[in-house]
Amino acid sequence: MIYKDFHGIRLSALGMGCMRLPTGGENNEIDMEATKEMIAYAMERGINYYDTAWGYHGGFSEPVMGEILSAYPRESFYLATKFPGYDLGNMPRVREIFEKQLERCRVEYFDFYLFHTVSESNIDAYLDPQYGIFDFLVEQKRQGRIKHLGFSTHGSLETVERFLRAYGSEMEFCQVQLNWLDWRLQNAKAKVELLERWGIPVWVMEPVRGGRLCKLEEKHLDRLQEIAPSRTLPEWAFRFIQSIPSVKVTLSGMSNFDQLKENIDTFETDEPLSEEELALLLEVGGEMMAVGTYPCTSCRYCIEYCPQGINIPWMIELYNGRIYSGGEFKTPDVFRAMPKDKLPEGCLGCRACEAVCPQNIKISEMMKNFASKLGK
Repeated sequence: MIYKDFHGIRLSALGMGCMRLPTGGENNEIDMEATKEMIAYAMERGINYYDTAWGYHGGFSEPVMGEILSAYPRESFYLATKFPGYDLGNMPRVREIFEKQLERCRVEYFDFYLFHTVSESNIDAYLDPQYGIFDFLVEQKRQGRIKHLGFSTHGSLETVERFLRAYGSEMEFCQVQLNWLDWRLQNAKAKVELLERWGIPVWVMEPVRGGRLCKLEEKHLDRLQEIAPSRTLPEWAFRFIQSIPSVKVTLSGMSNFDQLKENIDTFETDEPLSEEELALLLEVGGEMMAVGTYPCTSCRYCIEYCPQGINIPWMIELYNGRIYSGGEFKTPDVFRAMPKDKLPEGCLGCRACEAVCPQNIKISEMMKNFASKLGK
């Protein structure tokens, strides 16, 4: 395992993201035995960074990780979680939520704690002194209940700059959505450069974009295999990240043992891409972005806030699949057995999902468009 130095500690370059743990069916039903097996293997092979959050798996990720990690010496792992500011209703509850998180995770302190998903929808509330979020978290750090304070973001460059101007002096790290597609699509390159100017190291989330970068069209795959025949698509994604010097930790939400083993094997070596490989990867990304798709990463926040309970990430996946393939919008067979209120036409247009979408996707517009195309 590659390790990175951070304030005198050694962090595994590959961290385990706990948003996509193995499940027994529904997203919230974490398969405890499978997860225990994966954590045991991860610990054995040198992963020491585990990233969870209040809302992951519908609130079950924190307690599950707390139970599993409690079997290991506290000094053998670094645990990260976040204040759930993606939901504005949580803003007045920072003290209550923090204490509950310590209880859920069965720890007396968090090694890493983040302002979760700083974005256009919550930046005003995060900066509003009436909630006292910043002051409270800095005080927890002073007391030793937070060892390192940072933030995650899916927001615009301007939003990140605004947050840094307010709180940058206390931010020790920043977690950004970073992969070879979003290098341009979400302006990740400019965000990395901004953080470098502030002297803030980078944590990476969505390195394979929720699995999207592991399934390329044949024409794109062939071009990559032509210059690196034995390199898998996940390895391409991770080697791209290894080409960015300011990155300390790359988080991967691994859902099964095979993914975990493959990713750990990749992180046994540090092999940045050559200039030729980087240029090709970004060229392929440019071709993919030229198609009008939606940048969903299947975080599933939207589902929790949809009054209809529509599986929005799946709908976006189906929509994008037809865009990527250039195929017609035909009704999938499975739709025929589903209630109409669970289909794109069931969208109420209330935009509750959009308020918590880290990607700022106009979901209601997509649903309306999808329903119209299916209707034709």
